[in-house]
Order: sequence, then C-alpha cells, then structure tokens
Amino acid sequence: MRRAFAVLAVVCSAAVADARAQDWPQFRGPTGQGHSTEANLPAEFSETKHVAWKTPVPGLGWSSPVVAGGRVWVTTSIGDNDVSLRALAYDVESGKAVVDTEVFRLRRGRDINPKNSHASPTPVIDGDRVYVHFGANGTAALTPDGAIVWSIKLPYESQHGAGGSPIVHKDLLILSCDGHDQAFVVALDKRTGKVKWKTNRRQPADQAYTTPLVIRVGDRDQIVSVGAFRATAYEPDTGQEIWRVGYGDGFSNVPQPVYGHGLVFIVTGFQQPAMMAVRADGTGDVTRTHVAWTLQRGAPHTPSPLLVGDELYVVTDGGIASCLDARTGAVHWQMRLGGTYSASPVLADGRIYFLGEHGGVTTIAPGKRFQRIGSSMLDGSMLASMAVSGGSLFIRTDSHLYRISNRP
Repeated sequence: MRRAFAVLAVVCSAAVADARAQDWPQFRGPTGQGHSTEANLPAEFSETKHVAWKTPVPGLGWSSPVVAGGRVWVTTSIGDNDVSLRALAYDVESGKAVVDTEVFRLRRGRDINPKNSHASPTPVIDGDRVYVHFGANGTAALTPDGAIVWSIKLPYESQHGAGGSPIVHKDLLILSCDGHDQAFVVALDKRTGKVKWKTNRRQPADQAYTTPLVIRVGDRDQIVSVGAFRATAYEPDTGQEIWRVGYGDGFSNVPQPVYGHGLVFIVTGFQQPAMMAVRADGTGDVTRTHVAWTLQRGAPHTPSPLLVGDELYVVTDGGIASCLDARTGAVHWQMRLGGTYSASPVLADGRIYFLGEHGGVTTIAPGKRFQRIGSSMLDGSMLASMAVSGGSLFIRTDSHLYRISNRP
C-alpha cells in the first residue's frame, strides 16, 4: 500500500512538473533562452492550415505572448496623443478575450522609433501575479483577473521607447532601464513594487533595450544585463557588480544574451554589431582576460541568439542566418533566409523557427549543415517573438494573435 502511494506521488509530481514545463511565462520561455520541450508541433502552417484560432488584438504592441494558467497575455497601446496602455489576456482553448485592463494612460504619447510601440516589453507570469512593463511609462503587478495590485514609474528618458522585458528572480522583479539621461538596473520587491536595490550604469551610459538573464556560475547566481558600451553581471540580492566586459562604441543594444558551456554570448549593438563569447567566471573588468572569441560579421542588431547543444544560431535583421561552433566561434554555415527579422528564433519540437517581419516563417533542423524543413506565411507584420505551450505555437502579428497547432 505504501509503495502504491509512493508510486502515485511520483507520478503526480511528474505530471505537475510536466504541466509547469508547458508554460511559457516570460520573454524567450521558461529559461529565457528560447527553448521549448513541446512536441507534435507543425513545421509548416498558413492562414488556412493548422490555425486553431485567430483573434484580433486591439491597438499596437510588440510584446511577445506569454502563456500560463490557461491564458495568453500580451500588452498593447491604443491611441496616439491620448494613449491607453493595457494588459490583455485570452483563453488558451478558444482565443476569447477574458481580461482587458488599462494599466496606465499617457496624456501625450512619447516620441518613439517608428518600428517600436508603446507596448513592446513582454509580460512575466509568476504564480498568481502578472507583471507588465511599459518602460518609463510604468511597471505594474496584476492578478490573473486583471486587477492592479501595485504600480510604479521609474523615471528615465528613452529616445526610441521601451524594449527590454522584466525578469523574476526569487522575490525580485529585475529591470534594465537604459535611457539617454540616465541608465540603471533595478530590482523591485515583486510583492510590493518597492525598490530593493538600484545600480547605476558606469559612465558613459547610453540607451539600450535589453532583457536581463539569470545564469548559474559555480555555486552562485548572476544577473547578466547588456548595456551600451559594456555588459555587466550583478549579484542578484544586492546589485553589486561581479564582472563587466567592454565593447567600444556599441549602444542601442536589443538582443538578450544566452548562456552555455561557461560562456555568455553577448551582442554589442549599433553601429556595427559584433558577438562576444565571454567566460562568466571572472571578476572586475574581464575585457582583456575572459573574451573567448568574437564574431565581427553576421551578428544581429535585434534578434537574440539561440544556443542548441554545441551550436549557436543567429539571424541578422537583414535575414542572413548563421550557425556557429559555440565554443570557438567557427562558422559552420551561413544562409540568406529572405526578408527582414526582429523576432528571436525559438527551438521547439527539435526544430528552429525564424519569424520574419512580414509574415514569413522559416523552419530548419538544427545541425552543422543547413536543412530547411518548412516555410510558412501568415498575414500581417511580425516583430514579436513566438511563445510555445500546450502543443501549440502562439504568434502575434500587428493585428491578431494566433494559436497554431496540429491538434484538432
């Protein structure tokens, strides 16, 4: 009898773990690195093939969808001069809108880059809270029903609008806030919204639009935050600097870093982007001592890299995809996919999906040789990265949210 109960407990625990693994609770998924464990996903799809549902999304926003608790969340902005910043949730099974909450209102919309929106940072779902971020226009915690628990505004000026998304680490909500007037990384108490620590960027500081990444190095965690001219690893509980790496005139950074093989892979931003592989076990300024390799050509301005095993995949904004040896930076292949790209690639069901800005999706098999296994097309523009959950791909265009699935 005891053995039966023990087996049942193990099965139930595995089921719970599996259910949690199906969630896509933040930008780039459960690990923040664009990986999904889902299976039985379509390699190809269209407006008439494998669309479980398609629902209109009001306004404009480039935040990526996040999925948990049977709901898909995005943010949006409605209006031009009188702008309503809203959190929206849709039922996973039906696509029906179930939450529509105005979180903040701008009496006059800030000037932003034409390619950006007032709702580009991706929400984070953590337990019974949904955290939404609109850059300097405000950050808030919501209940699953859309009630506002707390809100805060962190003043800084960004010329092109907000881009980086928040992350949750233990009891902290961590944000990179890089404006042209001031630049800092801040940790908020996720229960109350109060500032736990705030660390100013080293001077000179300038604009960036990145999402931090939590990594584990040895016996401690690090928060890696990419900023203008340098990237820095911080101690999560205090905000103290652990190490930093410089890269000359790189600024307006967008891609989130990825981590593996003891290396952090960082894209340096405008003017000419490069990619650096940095060993994460250093202290202080590691620019001269811990850079394992640098890719000078073929690095993206906007899409984040994707690490799959020993290979690193990147796609430039102009549509040139590359596969690199993650440890050495040696190029295995480069291929022009066609079109332009802003969304970050995703690994799901053993495939890599590249979402183009104008509705085209290229699916390839991971490997040292280029192998295209699918080409898809949806209506509208796609700058948001996809989410993967419950045997489905969730894709946001400039006007609609899709659930793509092999399931009936």
